[in-house]
This record gives sequence, structure tokens and C-alpha cells, in this order.
Amino acid sequence: MTMEDLWDDAAAASFEPHGPVGECVYCSRLIGSDAGLVLHGGGNSSVKHPRRDVTGEMVDTLHVKGSGWDMATIEAAGFAPLRLDRLEDLLALDSLSDPEMMAELAAAKLDVSAPNPSVESLLHAFLPHRAVQHSHADVIVTLTNLGNGADVVAEVFGDDVVIVPYVMPGFDLAREVRERWPDQAHEATTGMVLLNHGLFTFGDDSATAYRRHVDLIRRAEDWLARHAPMAEAEPSSLPDVLAEDLARLRREMSMVAGAPLVVRRHATAEVARFVRRPDLESLASRGPLTPDHVIRTKRVPMIGVADGAVEAYRSSYESYVAENEHRLRTERAPIDPAPRIVVDPDVGMLAAGFTAKDARICADIFGHTMPVLERAEDHLGGYVALPASDLFNMEYWDLEQAKLKLAGPRPELAGTVAMVTGAASGIGRACAQELTRRGAAVIAVDLDESVREPESDDWAGIVADVTDADAVADALQKGVERFGGLDIAVVAAGVFGPSTPITKLASDEWRRVMAVNVDSVQMLFARIGPLLALSPVGGRVVVVGSKNVPAPGTGAAAYSASKAALQQLSRVAALEWAADGIRVNTVHPDAVFDTGLWSPELIAERAAKYGMSADEYRRRNLLGADIGSADVARSVVALCTDDFRVTTGAQIPIDGGNDRVI
Repeated sequence: MTMEDLWDDAAAASFEPHGPVGECVYCSRLIGSDAGLVLHGGGNSSVKHPRRDVTGEMVDTLHVKGSGWDMATIEAAGFAPLRLDRLEDLLALDSLSDPEMMAELAAAKLDVSAPNPSVESLLHAFLPHRAVQHSHADVIVTLTNLGNGADVVAEVFGDDVVIVPYVMPGFDLAREVRERWPDQAHEATTGMVLLNHGLFTFGDDSATAYRRHVDLIRRAEDWLARHAPMAEAEPSSLPDVLAEDLARLRREMSMVAGAPLVVRRHATAEVARFVRRPDLESLASRGPLTPDHVIRTKRVPMIGVADGAVEAYRSSYESYVAENEHRLRTERAPIDPAPRIVVDPDVGMLAAGFTAKDARICADIFGHTMPVLERAEDHLGGYVALPASDLFNMEYWDLEQAKLKLAGPRPELAGTVAMVTGAASGIGRACAQELTRRGAAVIAVDLDESVREPESDDWAGIVADVTDADAVADALQKGVERFGGLDIAVVAAGVFGPSTPITKLASDEWRRVMAVNVDSVQMLFARIGPLLALSPVGGRVVVVGSKNVPAPGTGAAAYSASKAALQQLSRVAALEWAADGIRVNTVHPDAVFDTGLWSPELIAERAAKYGMSADEYRRRNLLGADIGSADVARSVVALCTDDFRVTTGAQIPIDGGNDRVI
């Protein structure tokens, strides 16, 4: 696929602030939105443009991408304005540690509220061009991650680019470029290739830097098309994998990680082709495309899922750390030894992370890694990554270690996986949203199509009828393949049925209410029990019952009886599952009127039965409280946390106080 020139002068001029900085924002977004150029925090950009300081003096300024900003969505606020003369002073030093460098860069900011500048700011400052763009383009690292990478780059680009061997980003890289620049650069130089790292292009403005990027990428694409043609992956399918097997593997990985992991299965044709290579173990273990990927994916994936594979990976990772620990320049902040990528001829690729987003990022990175590995290995003499020592230096870099030490705690339920039935509206929806707010990934199940929204990393909306055993089994399989297992189940799907006396209650209506409110839960419990038993944090189930269990009302025979039967089912589950560390609790809401069970007509009917207005009926509890789905959700999710670690079989009223219950 050939890179397109997407530059649009009118679009560039529309970005604020109008002028060079706005154009740099636009250019950064063009490059950052192409996954073949930049992945998840990679790449950076800058423009040199004077800025007025607080005294009113115009100061030569480097506006450079700030740390933590994504190039695909960056705004002007994502650029740090730095005093250029101060950066030039720093470049003249003989040595500067990375922590010292970052402190000096922070001190050079003209705006204290601006983000921390890129670690490559000094390199941007040195390059004698106003605009600079940097990417980790797949085609460039394909050329450089070879035994003769420098020779190949020279063959492709001639002397149009400066070629620099791999050096860790930061002060040392800036000095290395400064030393090599005079011998290689000339008036026609359009770019710079950092081996095992990526591409820089530059010019008098961002449009020129961008178009030079396009030109060099196209030349690399053309050369690779001639010398290393990549065939389309033929349609291929991997075998089905038992949900319990995935959940068991996730538990093992989570135990090694020290916290629950989200683990997502990928079984595309491209993945199938890669994992079925006879040289899979050798090729997949060579190392990442660029060193900064090691922070996300670790140095190598886990190969195969046989018994003992996770423990073997742990041992290997710990040996790698022990062999390289002498390279540390600061006290080591521990990094867990669990794999982030798993490749297996039958399972495909598994990507893991402490959040669903982390898992997706790992999958994206390795998804781009696989075709580069294959192309280099099959056509270009063999893929060669950096040695383990260089990768260790990046993984345990002073600056990355500082981030780990300063990182706050993860959300309370980060890494956990929850299934919520009835998740399209009412209490079920509120519970699902509260779970995601607290860090869980949610398998949201409902008959309503709206359950598919929102589209996000941590939300798998699946349309299914809870009374259809096959549909529920399919939803569970999809959910486990999406997130790796199951830790939490919230049973919120339910129907009220007709409000009618027993003498007028039709048998088919009785059966319909029973089928939804209790029969479906029995079928669900039969399927989720084995998965919850494999939870790395201990299974947690919360069943949404009803005030009608302890205090039934007239005209609600089917509803009251079904909820009472559901309560007994839940109590038995609490008894049977306790040995597996699964706790089962029930909440009994009442007077929660923002749910699908209640219509204005039904509220009016029930209020009239008690001689009340609709508003009085809504607040008829002892506390006079207006109870909403969100109130129920907070209690439900609290029961799913460690605050209730030793509670099972409980029945919690959420009703504002009901004299009939009390």
C-alpha cells in the first residue's frame, strides 16, 4: 500500500494558532493517524517559531510534542514551548544524565503549564531546519532491522538521508547526531534514518517536512515491493478454543503479573499465517521493531500455551533481568514478569494488559510486528533486532522507572472482567457503567440492539436473549475471547409481567416471567460457574432481586414468585460455590422507577391502588428518598469489590426503608 500525500493547505491553515504552530499540529495529526507510521505514543514533531515571553521580548522557541500526547489527536496545548538558546547550551555539554536533561528541559519551558517535552527535544533543537517530523514507520524499520541494515538504507535512499546507528533516545542520541551530521549532511539532505528506530524528515515548514516523509516512505515501499513482495494472507481459520482454557491461562498469567489481566484473543488470517510458521519460536523471539515497544509488549512473546509455559516465561524473564541488572542507573522499580503477547499455532495471538486498552495497544503493536518479521526473514536475509542489553536499557530506563515510581494506583477493578445481563437500560445499564467507571471490562448482554453502544475497549455489547441457552453460551464465548475470562456477574435482566390477580393470570404469562427471571439464570449459572472458579481474584456474583421477595404485593404473582425462586437459586449457588472462592449476594431494590419495568401508566396504576399521587408513590419509603438506578448500581458494584471480600449469601435491601420488610 502506497503512502498518500494528504496535505491540504486550507486544512492546515485552519488549525489554531494560525501559522507555523498550527501547521505543525495538522502535520502531526496526518502522520499520527497512519498506524503504519506511528503507534501509541511513538513519534514526535516540532517547529521552531518565535514566541513572546512575559516581558514582551520575542524569544526563539522550539515548540515540541509533549510527552503523553498522541500525535493522531494532538492539539496546540500538546506542544511544549522551549527556549532554543537554552537547548543549544545543553547540546554543548560533554555529558548529561537523562533525569538531569528532563529537569533542564522543564526549566526551559516558556509556559509552566505545558506538558513535559519529548525526550528527543535536544535532537529537534539541533537539526538545522524549522520543522521536523519523526515516525517509526513500518517500512523503515523493515529496512533497518537487518544484519546489513545500514547498507540497505544507503541502497534505498543514497545520500539523501543521514544514517545514524542505534543510540538510546535523549542526550546521547542528540550528541551522536551532532557528531555525524557534518560528515553526511548536505543541501539536498531530506531526512535521517536512525537504525532500529525510525525516520526524521525536516524542512523550512511542516508541509515540506511532511512531503519529504511521504517521498522517503514511498521510496522504501517501492524498494520493498521489488525485493520483498508480501503476499496477501490466505483465508485461514484457527480451531475453536474452550472458554475455560482461555480463562485458566489468563489466571496463570495474572498470578505472575500480581494483578488481574485482560487477555484478548486474535485469530485473523494474518495471525494464523504467522503462528503456523515452522520457525515461529525462533522468529517471534528475535525482539521488537523499535526499542520503545518493549515497554508495552516486553522483549519477546510467550511461545505456546502448554502446561508450564507461563512459569517458564516468568523464569526466563527473571533471568534476563538478573543478567542485565548491572546496567541500571537507578534503584529498580519492579516490572512484573508476565507475558504481554502469546503466540500459539492453535490459539493464535493473545494480547494482555492491566486494562482492555493496554491489551489492545499490545495487539496493535504486535500486529504491525508480524508482517515486518516475515518480510525481513523470508526476503531480506533475516530479521535482526537489537541485543537484549539495549532492550533492557530501554525497558528499565531511568525515565521509565521514574514513571513507574510516580504512577498512582490503578482503578479498583482494573483488569477484572464482568458480565451484566439486562445491560441496555435501567439497573443493568447503570451497573455496567459503574463497573467500567471503576476499571472493569464489561460483557454487556441484552435483547436490545442499543447494548452495542458505546464502542470502546472495555465494553463488549452483545445482543442475546437470556432465555436462549445457545445465545447465552455464544455471548460468553465471545466475551471470554474478548477479555480472557470472567470475574464478576451481575444478573439484572428481568421482566415484571402483567399486573393482574392470580385468578386472571394466564399460564403463558406466568411461564414467560419465570423463563426470564429464574430459568434463564439457572442456565447462566451452569455456564459461568466454571469460569468464575478460574477467576484470579475470586468470582463475585450479584443478583438483582426485588422487595417483592420479603414483601410481595397483590397483582404481581408471577414476578414475586419468580424473584423468590431466584433468591433460593442464588442462596444455593452461594453454598455450592463457596469452596471455589465465589461469593454470591443479592440486592433487593424497590421504588426504582427509572427502569424498563416501570411505565408511567403502571406507576399511576400502582399509586392509585394505594390512594397516592405518582410522586408520593415514588417516595413512599421510610426515608422519603427518590431512588435511582445509579443508587442500586453503586451498591451492586460495592459488593463486587474487596470491601465485601468475606461476604456471601447476603440479601441487601436498596429501598429507602420499607416498613413491611423491616
